[in-house]
Amino acid sequence: MRHSLLHRGRRLSYLDFGGPGRPVLALHGHYNEAAAFAPLAAALSPDWRLLALDQRGHGESDRADSYGREDYVEDVAAFHDHLGLGPLPVVGHSLGGVNAYQYAARHPGHVAVLVVEDIGAVVDIDTAFTRRLPGPQPTREALAQALGTAAPYLECSFRQKDDGWGFSFDIDDTIASQQALTGDHWADWTGLTCPTLLVHGSRSDEITPAHAREMHARHPGPVHRVELSAGHVVHHDALDDFANALRAFLAT
Repeated sequence: MRHSLLHRGRRLSYLDFGGPGRPVLALHGHYNEAAAFAPLAAALSPDWRLLALDQRGHGESDRADSYGREDYVEDVAAFHDHLGLGPLPVVGHSLGGVNAYQYAARHPGHVAVLVVEDIGAVVDIDTAFTRRLPGPQPTREALAQALGTAAPYLECSFRQKDDGWGFSFDIDDTIASQQALTGDHWADWTGLTCPTLLVHGSRSDEITPAHAREMHARHPGPVHRVELSAGHVVHHDALDDFANALRAFLAT
Protein backbone atom coordinates (compact mmCIF):
# COMPACT_ATOMS: atom_id res chain seq x y z
CA MET A 1 0.00 0.00 0.00
CA ARG A 2 1.26 3.48 -0.85
CA HIS A 3 1.54 6.21 1.79
CA SER A 4 3.29 9.57 2.06
CA LEU A 5 4.67 12.10 4.50
CA LEU A 6 5.68 15.72 4.30
CA HIS A 7 9.25 16.66 5.19
CA ARG A 8 10.37 20.28 4.93
CA GLY A 9 7.44 20.97 2.62
CA ARG A 10 8.34 18.12 0.26
CA ARG A 11 6.28 14.98 -0.23
CA LEU A 12 8.03 11.68 0.33
CA SER A 13 6.16 8.60 -0.86
CA TYR A 14 6.67 5.06 0.36
CA LEU A 15 5.32 1.54 -0.04
CA ASP A 16 4.29 -0.70 2.84
CA PHE A 17 4.32 -4.22 1.40
CA GLY A 18 2.27 -5.38 4.37
CA GLY A 19 1.99 -8.71 6.10
CA PRO A 20 2.34 -9.90 9.68
CA GLY A 21 6.15 -9.91 9.75
CA ARG A 22 8.59 -7.71 11.58
CA PRO A 23 9.26 -4.40 9.80
CA VAL A 24 12.38 -3.68 7.73
CA LEU A 25 13.19 -0.30 6.21
CA ALA A 26 14.46 -0.51 2.59
CA LEU A 27 16.28 2.12 0.48
CA HIS A 28 16.66 1.72 -3.30
CA GLY A 29 19.46 2.79 -5.64
CA HIS A 30 19.63 5.28 -8.51
CA TYR A 31 17.23 4.69 -11.44
CA ASN A 32 14.89 2.79 -9.10
CA GLU A 33 12.19 3.39 -6.53
CA ALA A 34 10.45 1.53 -3.72
CA ALA A 35 8.65 -0.77 -6.17
CA ALA A 36 12.00 -2.34 -7.09
CA PHE A 37 11.83 -4.24 -3.80
CA ALA A 38 8.50 -5.96 -4.56
CA PRO A 39 10.11 -9.35 -5.41
CA LEU A 40 12.32 -9.16 -2.31
CA ALA A 41 9.32 -8.26 -0.13
CA ALA A 42 7.50 -11.33 -1.42
CA ALA A 43 10.56 -13.52 -0.85
CA LEU A 44 10.94 -12.37 2.77
CA SER A 45 7.24 -12.64 3.61
CA PRO A 46 5.65 -13.61 5.95
CA ASP A 47 8.50 -13.28 8.43
CA TRP A 48 9.48 -9.78 7.39
CA ARG A 49 7.47 -6.75 6.23
CA LEU A 50 9.29 -4.31 3.95
CA LEU A 51 8.65 -0.57 4.15
CA ALA A 52 10.43 1.03 1.19
CA LEU A 53 10.92 4.75 0.59
CA ASP A 54 10.81 6.49 -2.79
CA GLN A 55 13.85 8.63 -2.08
CA ARG A 56 13.86 12.31 -3.06
CA GLY A 57 13.56 12.82 -6.80
CA HIS A 58 12.57 9.18 -7.37
CA GLY A 59 9.28 7.39 -7.88
CA GLU A 60 6.28 9.28 -6.52
CA SER A 61 8.34 11.49 -4.22
CA ASP A 62 8.83 15.16 -5.08
CA ARG A 63 11.81 16.48 -6.96
CA ALA A 64 14.33 18.41 -4.87
CA ASP A 65 16.67 21.36 -5.20
CA SER A 66 19.54 19.43 -3.64
CA TYR A 67 20.69 15.82 -3.58
CA GLY A 68 23.53 16.06 -1.08
CA ARG A 69 24.51 13.53 1.51
CA GLU A 70 22.83 15.33 4.41
CA ASP A 71 19.62 15.74 2.37
CA TYR A 72 19.22 12.00 1.89
CA VAL A 73 20.14 11.13 5.48
CA GLU A 74 17.63 13.67 6.84
CA ASP A 75 14.93 12.16 4.61
CA VAL A 76 15.64 8.69 6.01
CA ALA A 77 15.42 10.06 9.55
CA ALA A 78 12.10 11.76 8.76
CA PHE A 79 10.74 8.56 7.21
CA HIS A 80 11.82 6.49 10.19
CA ASP A 81 10.36 8.98 12.67
CA HIS A 82 7.10 9.03 10.70
CA LEU A 83 6.79 5.25 10.99
CA GLY A 84 7.17 5.44 14.77
CA LEU A 85 8.46 1.88 15.00
CA GLY A 86 11.64 2.30 17.04
CA PRO A 87 14.99 0.77 16.03
CA LEU A 88 14.65 -1.19 12.77
CA PRO A 89 16.73 -3.30 10.42
CA VAL A 90 17.71 -1.13 7.44
CA VAL A 91 18.52 -2.51 3.97
CA GLY A 92 20.07 -0.27 1.31
CA HIS A 93 21.19 -0.89 -2.26
CA SER A 94 23.81 1.29 -4.01
CA LEU A 95 22.76 4.92 -3.35
CA GLY A 96 20.47 3.51 -0.68
CA GLY A 97 23.36 1.53 0.80
CA VAL A 98 25.42 4.65 1.44
CA ASN A 99 22.34 6.44 2.76
CA ALA A 100 21.72 3.47 5.05
CA TYR A 101 25.21 3.25 6.52
CA GLN A 102 25.50 7.02 6.90
CA TYR A 103 22.14 7.06 8.68
CA ALA A 104 23.26 4.21 10.94
CA ALA A 105 26.56 5.94 11.72
CA ARG A 106 24.91 9.27 12.53
CA HIS A 107 21.85 7.87 14.33
CA PRO A 108 23.27 4.74 15.96
CA GLY A 109 20.31 4.14 18.25
CA HIS A 110 17.86 4.02 15.35
CA VAL A 111 19.26 1.07 13.37
CA ALA A 112 19.05 -2.41 14.88
CA VAL A 113 21.00 -4.14 12.11
CA LEU A 114 22.25 -2.97 8.74
CA VAL A 115 22.35 -4.62 5.30
CA VAL A 116 24.45 -2.89 2.62
CA GLU A 117 24.07 -4.17 -0.94
CA ASP A 118 26.87 -3.64 -3.45
CA ILE A 119 28.32 -0.24 -2.67
CA GLY A 120 31.66 0.73 -1.22
CA ALA A 121 33.07 3.02 1.44
CA VAL A 122 34.71 4.91 -1.43
CA VAL A 123 32.39 5.70 -4.34
CA ASP A 124 33.41 6.94 -7.79
CA ILE A 125 30.43 6.97 -10.14
CA ASP A 126 30.85 7.29 -13.90
CA THR A 127 27.82 9.30 -15.04
CA ALA A 128 28.26 8.28 -18.70
CA PHE A 129 25.45 5.70 -18.55
CA THR A 130 23.06 8.24 -17.08
CA ARG A 131 23.92 10.78 -19.76
CA ARG A 132 23.21 8.16 -22.46
CA LEU A 133 19.74 7.27 -21.17
CA PRO A 134 17.16 7.58 -23.97
CA GLY A 135 14.75 10.46 -24.21
CA PRO A 136 10.95 10.05 -24.42
CA GLN A 137 9.79 7.07 -26.48
CA PRO A 138 6.37 6.50 -28.11
CA THR A 139 5.62 3.27 -26.20
CA ARG A 140 6.77 1.35 -23.15
CA GLU A 141 8.12 -1.34 -25.44
CA ALA A 142 10.14 1.22 -27.40
CA LEU A 143 11.68 2.52 -24.18
CA ALA A 144 12.63 -1.00 -23.13
CA GLN A 145 14.15 -1.64 -26.55
CA ALA A 146 16.15 1.60 -26.39
CA LEU A 147 17.59 0.54 -23.01
CA GLY A 148 18.54 -2.94 -24.20
CA THR A 149 19.89 -5.24 -21.50
CA ALA A 150 19.47 -2.52 -18.84
CA ALA A 151 15.67 -2.47 -19.25
CA PRO A 152 14.82 -5.10 -16.59
CA TYR A 153 16.71 -3.09 -13.98
CA LEU A 154 14.89 0.19 -14.73
CA GLU A 155 11.41 -0.94 -15.71
CA CYS A 156 9.87 -0.21 -12.31
CA SER A 157 10.64 3.46 -13.02
CA PHE A 158 8.97 3.60 -16.46
CA ARG A 159 6.29 6.29 -16.65
CA GLN A 160 3.98 7.55 -19.38
CA LYS A 161 4.12 11.33 -19.68
CA ASP A 162 2.71 13.96 -22.01
CA ASP A 163 5.67 13.64 -24.40
CA GLY A 164 5.90 9.84 -24.31
CA TRP A 165 7.37 7.10 -22.17
CA GLY A 166 10.22 8.07 -19.85
CA PHE A 167 11.34 7.65 -16.25
CA SER A 168 10.03 8.58 -12.83
CA PHE A 169 13.38 10.28 -12.13
CA ASP A 170 14.95 13.25 -13.87
CA ILE A 171 18.24 12.58 -15.65
CA ASP A 172 19.85 15.88 -14.56
CA ASP A 173 18.76 15.24 -10.97
CA THR A 174 20.29 11.78 -11.12
CA ILE A 175 23.61 13.15 -12.35
CA ALA A 176 23.61 15.70 -9.51
CA SER A 177 22.85 12.91 -7.02
CA GLN A 178 25.58 10.65 -8.40
CA GLN A 179 28.12 13.46 -8.26
CA ALA A 180 27.20 14.19 -4.64
CA LEU A 181 27.44 10.48 -3.78
CA THR A 182 30.96 10.20 -5.18
CA GLY A 183 33.55 10.49 -2.43
CA ASP A 184 35.35 8.89 0.49
CA HIS A 185 32.88 7.71 3.16
CA TRP A 186 35.24 5.65 5.31
CA ALA A 187 34.53 7.82 8.36
CA ASP A 188 30.90 6.74 8.34
CA TRP A 189 31.68 3.08 7.64
CA THR A 190 34.25 2.85 10.42
CA GLY A 191 31.88 4.70 12.76
CA LEU A 192 29.24 1.96 12.61
CA THR A 193 28.31 0.15 15.80
CA CYS A 194 25.41 -2.07 14.68
CA PRO A 195 25.75 -5.59 13.28
CA THR A 196 26.22 -5.30 9.52
CA LEU A 197 25.84 -7.56 6.50
CA LEU A 198 27.71 -6.54 3.34
CA VAL A 199 26.44 -8.31 0.21
CA HIS A 200 28.18 -7.76 -3.13
CA GLY A 201 28.04 -9.24 -6.60
CA SER A 202 30.96 -11.13 -8.07
CA ARG A 203 30.37 -9.31 -11.38
CA SER A 204 29.67 -5.90 -9.90
CA ASP A 205 30.97 -2.80 -11.66
CA GLU A 206 30.55 -0.72 -8.47
CA ILE A 207 32.57 -2.57 -5.84
CA THR A 208 35.50 -4.94 -6.25
CA PRO A 209 35.96 -8.04 -4.08
CA ALA A 210 39.17 -6.48 -2.73
CA HIS A 211 37.34 -3.35 -1.59
CA ALA A 212 34.59 -5.48 -0.02
CA ARG A 213 37.24 -7.42 1.90
CA GLU A 214 38.77 -4.16 3.11
CA MET A 215 35.34 -2.96 4.27
CA HIS A 216 34.91 -6.23 6.15
CA ALA A 217 38.32 -5.84 7.78
CA ARG A 218 37.84 -2.21 8.78
CA HIS A 219 34.31 -2.49 10.13
CA PRO A 220 34.59 -1.94 13.89
CA GLY A 221 31.68 -4.13 14.97
CA PRO A 222 30.03 -7.45 14.14
CA VAL A 223 30.13 -7.79 10.34
CA HIS A 224 29.44 -10.50 7.79
CA ARG A 225 30.32 -10.45 4.10
CA VAL A 226 28.57 -12.47 1.39
CA GLU A 227 29.64 -12.54 -2.26
CA LEU A 228 26.99 -13.80 -4.67
CA SER A 229 27.08 -14.62 -8.36
CA ALA A 230 25.49 -11.38 -9.55
CA GLY A 231 26.12 -7.96 -10.99
CA HIS A 232 25.51 -4.68 -9.21
CA VAL A 233 21.81 -5.29 -8.53
CA VAL A 234 22.20 -8.42 -6.44
CA HIS A 235 18.57 -8.53 -5.30
CA HIS A 236 17.56 -8.75 -8.98
CA ASP A 237 20.24 -11.10 -10.33
CA ALA A 238 20.26 -13.54 -7.40
CA LEU A 239 16.96 -12.92 -5.61
CA ASP A 240 16.67 -16.27 -3.83
CA ASP A 241 20.27 -16.30 -2.61
CA PHE A 242 20.04 -12.65 -1.55
CA ALA A 243 16.79 -13.27 0.34
CA ASN A 244 18.28 -16.33 2.04
CA ALA A 245 21.34 -14.34 3.12
CA LEU A 246 19.12 -11.60 4.54
CA ARG A 247 16.83 -14.05 6.26
CA ALA A 248 19.74 -15.86 7.91
CA PHE A 249 21.35 -12.59 9.02
CA LEU A 250 18.15 -11.01 10.32
CA ALA A 251 17.31 -14.15 12.26
CA THR A 252 20.48 -13.75 14.31
